[in-house]
Amino acid sequence: MKIAGLDIGTTGCKLTVFDRTGAYLDHAYRDYPVKRSSSEHEVDAEVLMDNVLAVMKEMGEKYPDIAGIGVTSFGESFVLADENGTPLHPAMLYTDPRGAKECRELEDKLGSMRIASITGLRPHEMYSISKLMWMKKNRPEVYRQAKHIFLMEDYVVFQLTGRAQIDYSLATRTMAFDITALEWSREIFREAGIDMELMSEPVPTGTSAGNLRREIAEQTGLTQSVQIVSVSHDQVAAAVGAGVFDSDTAVDGAGTVECVTPVFDRLPDAKVMYDGYYSVVPYVIPGKYVCYAFSYTGGALIQWCVDTLAKKEKELAKEQGISVNAYLEEQFRAAGADSDAPTGILVLPHFAGAATPYMDTGSKGAVIGLQMGTAVSDIYRACMEGVAYEMLLNMEHLKDSGVHYKMLHATGGGARSKIWMQMKADMLNIPITALKTADAGTVGSAMLTGIAVGCFADLEDAAAHMVETRQVYEPRQKMHEKYQEIYKKYRELYQAVRPLV
Repeated sequence: MKIAGLDIGTTGCKLTVFDRTGAYLDHAYRDYPVKRSSSEHEVDAEVLMDNVLAVMKEMGEKYPDIAGIGVTSFGESFVLADENGTPLHPAMLYTDPRGAKECRELEDKLGSMRIASITGLRPHEMYSISKLMWMKKNRPEVYRQAKHIFLMEDYVVFQLTGRAQIDYSLATRTMAFDITALEWSREIFREAGIDMELMSEPVPTGTSAGNLRREIAEQTGLTQSVQIVSVSHDQVAAAVGAGVFDSDTAVDGAGTVECVTPVFDRLPDAKVMYDGYYSVVPYVIPGKYVCYAFSYTGGALIQWCVDTLAKKEKELAKEQGISVNAYLEEQFRAAGADSDAPTGILVLPHFAGAATPYMDTGSKGAVIGLQMGTAVSDIYRACMEGVAYEMLLNMEHLKDSGVHYKMLHATGGGARSKIWMQMKADMLNIPITALKTADAGTVGSAMLTGIAVGCFADLEDAAAHMVETRQVYEPRQKMHEKYQEIYKKYRELYQAVRPLV
């Protein structure tokens, strides 16, 4: 018996297969195009589904005894569909500029704090409900035909099983879900003018939707007995896959985007969360919640530095048979510098706008403190520092919300960097456990699927099998004090730079 996690991303999907003990076996990946213009950001949901079936077929032919597939997806993006689940238009992505006016209209009707108190979200046009209002107003013929409104998780689950259900965490990304009652908010749907009956049934994270439809089984080489599980929004799946189940621990998702996900044992203070634009999301454990503190540029900023500034270093690293990252780190040490010391260079990592606690898409990146002797390796390290300083800033903003994690579990590509992990431990002044898996979301999806099909007894049992530790980095007090001196300046950086750009 095998279990699998299906991760639906914005530009591609991946199906990863594990054995019944949680050991990795194989994966299949397909990408699909995204259409972006100044006025529309869309993905073709039917093309997305074709690629989902392709990865299922690839793995189904090799592992026909897959017993369960858990589905996790990116959030916010939705599609209107007919009674058979056939999409009536391209799915609108969260970055699509449409819906901004409608979001303001909804705020005027209900008040932004009222919306936040119901949904756990500070109103923003990225969420589904305002874009649905735009669709009804501007594409009335499409809205009139609709029998379903799907986000990507429940769209895929419906195609595979015929059951329309969505887990609580993904439902939250609509800005129309009541996070305390754990049901759709009639008040918000009424004021938005959207038919709530078109939405899928909200269910707890990790709920089985039933077995695979016969025609899908025949198409993919799998059996009809395969259970399809509604897992979660991708960030919640990552928290599960990182083995984070209580408020003492948080996740550091050190990927393209840097995201720290703490757990709350009870509903956090609404005003604190509102002020910092933090989303409050129901967690897999009843009564607990998570939030997302993130920077749009985590690993993406490091990659920008390498691609833009380190072209020569890339060539030299290739000649030596090492990664450019390792080459730059060695260059920093070879320059005679204290390899542990802060660079003193301030990098504002807003190269793709500012996420929490500002949510300012107009903010720009900045590098402050360059000298004639500054090398590419110095800027490379300073970019690492900038991402970590931004996370420290978020920790400070969250301290009044009741969060008190004492350990970070780090996942993603950045968790492989010993220098970056030690830097974060020193700067944040808490231990960081780097996990072996780079893809915690897929692991979390498989963990919940394993529970649903009987491979694991519960979350703790699943974590014992599937969450593996690579190394623990302990904070060093002297280094923390050095970083704190520079952090005092970093705290003023956004306010200093923003008026100039």
